[in-house]
Amino acid sequence: MATISINGMEFHAYHGCFKEEQVIGNTFIVDVILETDTSEAELTDDLRKTVNYAAIYSLVKKEMEITSKLIENVARRILDAIIVSFPKVIFIELKVAKMNPPVGGKVDRVSVTLKFDQNDKA
Repeated sequence: MATISINGMEFHAYHGCFKEEQVIGNTFIVDVILETDTSEAELTDDLRKTVNYAAIYSLVKKEMEITSKLIENVARRILDAIIVSFPKVIFIELKVAKMNPPVGGKVDRVSVTLKFDQNDKA
């Protein structure tokens, strides 16, 4: 089993409850941590035997392009897309952060972290 981390994916997107956020947009940072069996890729050096980082980036980018009011909604869509596209992934930790959120004061970022653990399925 291996852990694959894709950190600091940066996007300009239009998520937020305020009209201005949906017009001006903001910077968002997405981090994904995956656990999957990479033993075949380790032995064969074959990209098809592991999780393709570029494919994950493309999934995240596609979901970030769909405007939502809440980053919770964005995170759920990204998580679901990864689960569907990479069924061999057994664990995912996904963090979506909004930089400089409009909360009435100085805040570096707010974030939502969602987790998926195939072992938690009943």
